[in-house]
Amino acid sequence: MSEMSDQIRKSFKEGDDIRDAGLTTPPDVERFDDLVYGSDPNWQVLDVYRPKNQKGKMLPVIVSVHGGGWVYGDKERYQYYTMSLAQRGFAVVNFTYRLAPEFKFPAPAEDTNLVMQWIVKHAMEYGMDTDHVFAVGDSAGAHLLGMYSCILTNPEYAAQFSFRAPEGFSLRAIALNCGVYEMKKEDHPDDMTTGDLMQDYLPGGGTAAEYRMISITDHVTKDFPPTFLMTAPKDFLRSQAPVMAKRLQALDVTFCYRFFADPEKELGHVFHCNMKSEYAKMINDEECSFFREFCD
Repeated sequence: MSEMSDQIRKSFKEGDDIRDAGLTTPPDVERFDDLVYGSDPNWQVLDVYRPKNQKGKMLPVIVSVHGGGWVYGDKERYQYYTMSLAQRGFAVVNFTYRLAPEFKFPAPAEDTNLVMQWIVKHAMEYGMDTDHVFAVGDSAGAHLLGMYSCILTNPEYAAQFSFRAPEGFSLRAIALNCGVYEMKKEDHPDDMTTGDLMQDYLPGGGTAAEYRMISITDHVTKDFPPTFLMTAPKDFLRSQAPVMAKRLQALDVTFCYRFFADPEKELGHVFHCNMKSEYAKMINDEECSFFREFCD
């Protein structure tokens, strides 16, 4: 493991511990924990959250793809954020995926696909409406979600992967929060840490071909799902959102671009995951409202 990856794991954990201190499971949320969706019970596990007042009902689904610089994170770190989405009337799938450097690309994409297969297989058991599946991702999770959305909508790109998406499966809409979308070997996006992380994440350490493979903007087509695109003034990846917006607009893909700012409050990277913040509530309300527009 590189020094950068080790530093990220330690510093991100410290921040998340502070963010989530004192939080508990909301009394109006029913949770099903530690469900194995693959062959590895340590890495390939997920939780399902549902509002208790919707027992027996088939609900639209939100799949959460967590961030963490490709080297950090799990479903435990996202449980409070994702349970808040369940409170808004959705069945929410919150999963852990294999991380670098223990596992190289495309392991996280493979795991995301396994989760979608699991949802299709277990939809009736957990009251999930597979005609209305949505997804949220932030930071490296937004990158992973963008990549998987390209796999679902760009057959030429999908053919470069060894796995296949569930037949007939689609994402009705997605939310990309504070993410990275354009990857260039000659110009690491926004901060020099990206190159170090790619050394751990990519099998070849970050060749030009590998960067092209994972650059979302290179593989978006007109069939990319409707997208809620969000960033904030103190998001260190804020320059990535307009690049993605430009690409979506050029292809006539439906999207909402939200630059969420308040002159009296410094809103930073993935602020929407902080359940103690009124601003997180506001942006998460907006994203769920965006999804409901596609619940015909």
